Amino acid sequence: MADVLALLTDAVKGNAGDWDLAGEIPSDLLRALGAQGVLCAEVAADYGGLGLSGQANGELTARAGSLCSSLRSVMTSQGMAAWTIQRFGGPDQRRAHLGRLTAGDLAAVCFSEAEAGSDLSAIETHISDKGDTIVVTGRKVWATAAAYADLLVVIGTYRSGAAVALVPAAAPGVTVTKIPDALGCRAAGHANVRFDSVRVPRDALLVGSRLPVAMLVTIALTYGRLSVAWGSTGILRACLQAATGHAARRRQFGRPLADHQLVARHIADLYVAERTATLACERASASWDGQSPELVSDAVLAKYLASGSAARGAARAVQVMASAAAQDGHVVARAYRDAKLMELIEGTSEICQLILARQAAGENP
Repeated sequence: MADVLALLTDAVKGNAGDWDLAGEIPSDLLRALGAQGVLCAEVAADYGGLGLSGQANGELTARAGSLCSSLRSVMTSQGMAAWTIQRFGGPDQRRAHLGRLTAGDLAAVCFSEAEAGSDLSAIETHISDKGDTIVVTGRKVWATAAAYADLLVVIGTYRSGAAVALVPAAAPGVTVTKIPDALGCRAAGHANVRFDSVRVPRDALLVGSRLPVAMLVTIALTYGRLSVAWGSTGILRACLQAATGHAARRRQFGRPLADHQLVARHIADLYVAERTATLACERASASWDGQSPELVSDAVLAKYLASGSAARGAARAVQVMASAAAQDGHVVARAYRDAKLMELIEGTSEICQLILARQAAGENP
């Protein structure tokens, strides 16, 4: 595990700020990390992966979040794609496609649509049968890593329910349009994707995915929510490190900033937020590894708590560091923008609150 963490740290090498400003991570670096199993590290060794546990993969994701949230976003996308194929693919589909994702190919999961963001039951992308092929028609928005992807994992309606289709990004009828000037995670390859009657072989339809849309989306999103939670924890760790270092070095009124009570309060709150988020993530990963029936609610709780804490924590770090962190490319400036997106993706904070409220009502009628 230490080797994998070191590999990831060395790959970033302080370049995250430049990637953020450029809006792009070098694709050869992403492919190299993918070929080393880092982008979807829970995939089993049988398929070329590292076979990490949920706990270990969580710590790897947190490290990525502390270094570069754009890279962490690509890892979340690749990991969610791999999990969806692992969960819903047949043996031949798993062998064919998981091996691709651990050999350097990149993937994106296409969930959201213009009128189906948090309300994924409103999905209009349609998958239909056409002889020995299937046809995918629709439009997806804000698909993370789609600008880099070789393979698009598409959620759409199918017959009376929903299903997942694996569509090559280079297939005729696929149009990928990169989103410019994203608020946060600017180098994560966010893109809108249009599917104009895209025809792919029938075996591109994951055989176990023909489920009601709510069930299908919940299963697929659980990995993403847990990954975002760990990534948000990484943001908190980066902000805590930057703020405490600055507060120890910077002197005002004859003493270090850290000795001023109001500044110390911000640092204490950052520390509590990081510790609390870590504990929530560890519980959710334990549920993942133990296949607990509480996994879905634990993942939602971790995502809600960690993402909100990261947004507030990044704001505290900016307050402590003031102009020292008020420049694009700085780790805390990036965190301030990136953390806000964490409250929106894989289910907004409001959606998480509704899920948790229903959970509470069910447990305490």
